[in-house]
Amino acid sequence: MADTPPTTAFSFELPQAASAGQLLAREHLEAEVVALFDQLRVPLLRYLVTLGLPVQDGEEIVQEAFLALFEHLRRGKPREHLRGWMFRVAHNLGLKRLNRIKSSCPAPEQWVVLDPAPGPEEQAADQQRLKSLTAVIRALPEQDRRCLWLRAQGLRYREIADVLDISLGAVAMSLAKSLARLARVAQR
Repeated sequence: MADTPPTTAFSFELPQAASAGQLLAREHLEAEVVALFDQLRVPLLRYLVTLGLPVQDGEEIVQEAFLALFEHLRRGKPREHLRGWMFRVAHNLGLKRLNRIKSSCPAPEQWVVLDPAPGPEEQAADQQRLKSLTAVIRALPEQDRRCLWLRAQGLRYREIADVLDISLGAVAMSLAKSLARLARVAQR
């Protein structure tokens, strides 16, 4: 039994009648989208889970977002800021799904990972700090939590503004307030 190369869960259907040039262009486009899929699938899924979506729904939305990306690129639309564009599409699809299933955002403590090796004193201090940080995160307005999460995913301020459909100044203000609150709690 020969080893077979891993396959991606993402595929496209080819049109029945296409010229060699069209097939080559389509193969190049598919390769580009698959590369982006490999790069963005996990961050998009993580973000969708923080919106309160179950993982299965998040996976479906990621697939829908990449199908939308394929169509976007196939039609010759702009290729600039595709990472932010993908988060925006996934965000909008996620909110639509949430409106249908009426679920809530998971607890912020799911966002934080503690070092498994600290001693008992450190663990107690970490637990107290985690409780305090969790309380601060829960107390943040929803938009501030989303700004914070998207920034943690590496999006730039402009990309966050595009994803959440808010101004660049609102993103900066939101992150500044949120980080200041978190810093005050972390210093205690």
